[in-house]
Amino acid sequence: MDLSDPPDDLFHGLDSDARRRVKFWKTDVTSAEDIQAGVDGAVRWCEETGAHLGGVICSAGVGGAAKIIDSHGNPHSLDLWNFILSINITGTFNLIRLALPHMVKLPPEGPDGERGVIIMVSSSAAFEGQPGQTAYAATKGAIRSMTLPLARDLGRYGIRVVSIAPGAFESSMTKNFPEKTRKSLTRDLPFPSRFGKPEEFAQTVQWIIECPYVNGETVRLSAAGRMPGKL
Repeated sequence: MDLSDPPDDLFHGLDSDARRRVKFWKTDVTSAEDIQAGVDGAVRWCEETGAHLGGVICSAGVGGAAKIIDSHGNPHSLDLWNFILSINITGTFNLIRLALPHMVKLPPEGPDGERGVIIMVSSSAAFEGQPGQTAYAATKGAIRSMTLPLARDLGRYGIRVVSIAPGAFESSMTKNFPEKTRKSLTRDLPFPSRFGKPEEFAQTVQWIIECPYVNGETVRLSAAGRMPGKL
């Protein structure tokens, strides 16, 4: 589910079987009605294909740099604050709460009786927010803080909850960063000293799905990096 159209190379390198396992719903994550329609569509698709809605990955997010008061004495825009929260927190929360009524009814699988996993995307900003990241860091800190209570709520159903906190990663959010900013973000990374790759994020998602003992945690994916107080 995404508001943007899928990329032209979405199916690049996938065989016909893999293509049949991908479905797209155009969704505005600030709209609970849109999310409900997407979840309902996914459930119908699962019923048609004989699969289960056994996992949710909440990865919608936006940035938005703004200091709490700018150099002209203007306070942080409340509209910008509400916009960032509506996607990063409320959109994530709505997707989870609307998918759960279907997930809790799934037949338990494996020796532990698992019914699935919810993966949220936090950020290094949840730990070391940068100047101008008050709103963004607040949302990613909220995701981190939601992880354990959600896992405790859902343990009785055999549903795990894990968050990933990426550091400096190649993404649509970072691809337009100035070169000076990109260098400052990777300069002090112990190893490897580069931006993370999308496939490395995907590998982490796969590991979380496959390892049933990972639960209630926020996994830092950061090349041992810690964000400086000033770029």
